[in-house]
Amino acid sequence: MAALSSPAIVWGGYDDGMTTLTYHTAGESHGPALTTLIQGIPAGLEIEIDFINAELRRRQGGYGRGARQKMEVDQIEILGGVRQGFTTGGPVVLQITNADNRLDDSEQTPPVYRPRPGHADLAGALKWLTTDCRNTLERASARETAARTAAGALARCFLREFEIETFGFVRSLLDACTEVEITEDNLGDLLHQRDASEVYCPDHEVSQRIIDHIRRVKTEKDTVGGIVETHVFGCPPGLGSCVQFDQKLEGTIAQAVMGIQAFKAVEIGLGTGYARRQGSQAHDPITFDNARRSEASLGFHRPTNHAGGLEGGMTNGMPIVVRGTMKPISTLLQGMPSVNLNTLQADQSTYERSDVCALPAASVVMENVIAFEVTRAFLDKFAGDSMHQVQANYDTYMDLARQLPLEPVEGE
Repeated sequence: MAALSSPAIVWGGYDDGMTTLTYHTAGESHGPALTTLIQGIPAGLEIEIDFINAELRRRQGGYGRGARQKMEVDQIEILGGVRQGFTTGGPVVLQITNADNRLDDSEQTPPVYRPRPGHADLAGALKWLTTDCRNTLERASARETAARTAAGALARCFLREFEIETFGFVRSLLDACTEVEITEDNLGDLLHQRDASEVYCPDHEVSQRIIDHIRRVKTEKDTVGGIVETHVFGCPPGLGSCVQFDQKLEGTIAQAVMGIQAFKAVEIGLGTGYARRQGSQAHDPITFDNARRSEASLGFHRPTNHAGGLEGGMTNGMPIVVRGTMKPISTLLQGMPSVNLNTLQADQSTYERSDVCALPAASVVMENVIAFEVTRAFLDKFAGDSMHQVQANYDTYMDLARQLPLEPVEGE
């Protein structure tokens, strides 16, 4: 909707005849570069290059990462859609150069005939009718998430213009779990604690336990996953829609999270915890405080946030809360039982240089892909070709919402 000259986008068979914010990535793990093309960003948004690069560095970090992260220095190069630091309204193209560029070197990146259990290797080889898993693993690699992190970080530049902030962190790994409560009031302190942690957990004691687990797993030539969490503060009510199933913000967020490599579950608010509660203990009572009407929540508040800030596919003014579960990485140094696709005989899976644990990095990716979906929903509601127009549409809506109940329109 932000770029009126763009073609219509069709989602799930529903075509509203209008455009929306989208992005696509291209590139392979060991190819020359990763690229993301973002369409629908309004003109006039200031691009914070240092912030985007900082998010890319965070994605590369975290205790348990492999040797490749020491080789790569992920930074964006802007190839289009930005002039003198501001978006033009056209498609924005970001590129991240791969230092480890050896895709066409058959000795450095040989064919892979022994698929890794848990990876896309076998499914991709059968899909494309080949015994070589190389093409599949190069595109399915989590290296691709660098491009998605860049797109999400650009979207966060937009959200910050409307005082919407995101916070992602590691919640648990095996039996090490932090019970820290994330609120808007303690967000600043928790941000410093998270960034001081080698595993991006804002709890010193739990961080050390997580590190101990990763260290032990590494000696066993094994891998480990865990649970990461993202909170989004400052969203006005009404982002997303209940009109069509594919416009529900819960659904688009869930798809974005499940689209991250190695993620196997997503929860919003209480998530599976709803199954263990009756309705009177599950739903969030509604209160109103006229003194808080100037806030993004328009004065409506909940003493609990079991819904995770989303009801009926729409934001309700409370913080969005999302958890994602990452499985252990599929590449094990010890290998796993597999089959040689050329001989169809039993064999051990191939080892590709990999991480023992990428859970901290996954928290960064999830935080940024969620930010992109929130931005998409924001622009669906407050569409405009320029930031001035979006700001005006947002201000008009908030002013009207604060006047509820509205006086009847003449003729009604």
